[in-house]
Amino acid sequence: MSLYITSLNSGSNGNCYYVGNGHEAVLIDAGISCRETERRMLRLGLNMQKVRAIFISHEHTDHIRGVEVLSKKYKLPVYITPQTQQSGRLTIENSISFAGYQPIQVGGLSITAFPKFHDAAHPHSFIISQSGITVGVFTDIGAPCDHLISHFKQCHAAFLEANYDEDMLQNGRYPWHLKNRIRGGHGHLSNKQALDIFTTHRPEHMSHLLLAHLSKDNNDPQLVQTLFSAHAQNTRIIVASRYQETPVYHITGQMHPDYIADEPAQFSLF
Repeated sequence: MSLYITSLNSGSNGNCYYVGNGHEAVLIDAGISCRETERRMLRLGLNMQKVRAIFISHEHTDHIRGVEVLSKKYKLPVYITPQTQQSGRLTIENSISFAGYQPIQVGGLSITAFPKFHDAAHPHSFIISQSGITVGVFTDIGAPCDHLISHFKQCHAAFLEANYDEDMLQNGRYPWHLKNRIRGGHGHLSNKQALDIFTTHRPEHMSHLLLAHLSKDNNDPQLVQTLFSAHAQNTRIIVASRYQETPVYHITGQMHPDYIADEPAQFSLF
């Protein structure tokens, strides 16, 4: 068995990540509109009818903007904690609570949440697994913790936040209170923090790393690509965009030093 992954959008303007097999899929967060989610999946050849559930990490607008319409239109269950739903003031017909470290089965996919540091009511990260293949979604993290590191070590592929360059944030136009919120331990991971996680805790079987939630003002995609590529070895480095979807990547559990397997996966809508 294998998994297919893509970032439909990643950044403070909206976050939405697709993880699935050939039969079913889940969305981690729904921070872009229903219409834009549909458009991007259509361009990738992904079928919205295969999406079986949405999992919400926390209540900030860039993670929940499209969830009410998506869940209502496609009659999708939304896995969300009561604290997150209340703080986000969300009206969802089919909301299902989850708890950390308790796997949820969606078809052949097993989704497990675990807590993280972020300035939200009840924030969680997720890993999605099937038949020994594991993908992690690790964004909006104020600081690395044992929870994050232990789950990162399991992953064959991961979405990992690399939100800001420390010098760009320090010297940028943001007011001090916002700078301190971002770097204060409950905001976001810097490039340096993310790189340390990658170089220190990357498992040998990690074939893909998608760097996510880059700041528009305090980071640069080429800088991030260059920084991580220097340490990539046999891991494919992809910088997820805040403007468009990434290709679909096929996660097989096998390492591909020549990157042949990193050609975008081809899908049929039917």
